[in-house]
Amino acid sequence: MPLMGPSLYLILGVNRIRRRAVKLAVHGTMDRSVPENMGEPEPISAEHLRLLARVVGRVTTAPLTTGNAIRPLVNGDQAFPAMLAAIESARHSISLSSYIFDNDPAGLAFVQALGRAVARGVQVRVLIDAAGSRYSWPPISPRLTRARIPHAKFLPASLLTPWRVTTINLRNHRKLMVVDGTLGFTGGMNIREGNLVASSPPQPVQDLHFQVQGPIVTDLQEAFANDWAFATDEVLDGPPWFVPPSSAGEIIARVIPDGPDGNFDNLRITLLAALAEAQSSVQIVTPYFLPDTALISALNMAALRGVDVEIFLPAKNNLPLVHWASRAMWWQVLHRGCKIRLTPPPFDHSKLMIVDSHWVLFGSGNWDARSLRLNFELNVECYGRDFARSLEQNIILEKRSKAHLVTMAEVDQRPLLSRLRDASARLFSPYL
Repeated sequence: MPLMGPSLYLILGVNRIRRRAVKLAVHGTMDRSVPENMGEPEPISAEHLRLLARVVGRVTTAPLTTGNAIRPLVNGDQAFPAMLAAIESARHSISLSSYIFDNDPAGLAFVQALGRAVARGVQVRVLIDAAGSRYSWPPISPRLTRARIPHAKFLPASLLTPWRVTTINLRNHRKLMVVDGTLGFTGGMNIREGNLVASSPPQPVQDLHFQVQGPIVTDLQEAFANDWAFATDEVLDGPPWFVPPSSAGEIIARVIPDGPDGNFDNLRITLLAALAEAQSSVQIVTPYFLPDTALISALNMAALRGVDVEIFLPAKNNLPLVHWASRAMWWQVLHRGCKIRLTPPPFDHSKLMIVDSHWVLFGSGNWDARSLRLNFELNVECYGRDFARSLEQNIILEKRSKAHLVTMAEVDQRPLLSRLRDASARLFSPYL
């Protein structure tokens, strides 16, 4: 242990990685101010949510912007055709970042569309997380190279490269695409065949992505530009990457970057603030539910105040160890009145939170230590009753109608061996 302990801590130690990550910030972060007539959004109609907006604004140091249009895209069946159509119509630039970009029919469709864009003279940049690139073999990189698509890997690290071993746990989990600086896509969806649920792939995955227009597209582009500059030292500045933002709708929104660097704890504080301000309802959809003590307390306090707290989790997880660890802590929220609903297969990878039918949070972050402490994540908060209620009616109601409501009796009646297995899995929750 005197030899192995320090070595493992160097690789996996959370605090050690956080200090290391602070040094990874890109030098000279670009200032992307919005026009004066867009800097002050219309007043938020829910008085108590103005306090939430103030908290998030102080944490992110980014302004809320109005004039945004956001459209949900369910599964790859809706998201991929919309993204591919945007690529085909691109005239100036395309920036694409994905945690997983598989070498399968879905990934090949994107490579072909991006290759045609390059041939048209469009400036293209593709960023893939180094760990995520290994989800398929052979990886997609050789195809990108043959198509002459500029691409890079984010923080390539392995046990075979000791000088990079301290960053092995720092993963870019963001998923975003920006076309011509005016049309964006972001959410929790990777590029892989499993997302095309309607075509009955071998391993189907439900997921949720969003098409966005308006001033927040500039913020998405800035997030990509910073990640790209860190990975390649190339600075993407000015046209064709950045264009003056214009109004496209009425949604008030803000991009919330999060990561083990200068943006550390942004997402966690946002979640805590939203739970503290909730007055009537909270709906949470997440594939991985391993909250820390503070988040568990916030969920319980909301339920004790009379807030209807619903947590939607997949009945069958793609990561059994995560499911076991999560189940070991369900009792901590159930016994205070929170509701856990298990959605049937296929596995649901969606990430969504709605508060008081007014505030919406979506993006790449999960309710686990990896997203909240280790990964580079990107989420978007939105204010507006019409948008929130449309998501409740079209997304939440459908999930609720098919979900199974978990009871304390079910959790307590698990066989002894199952309880021991779940409790053992929970010991590893900081790295699941």
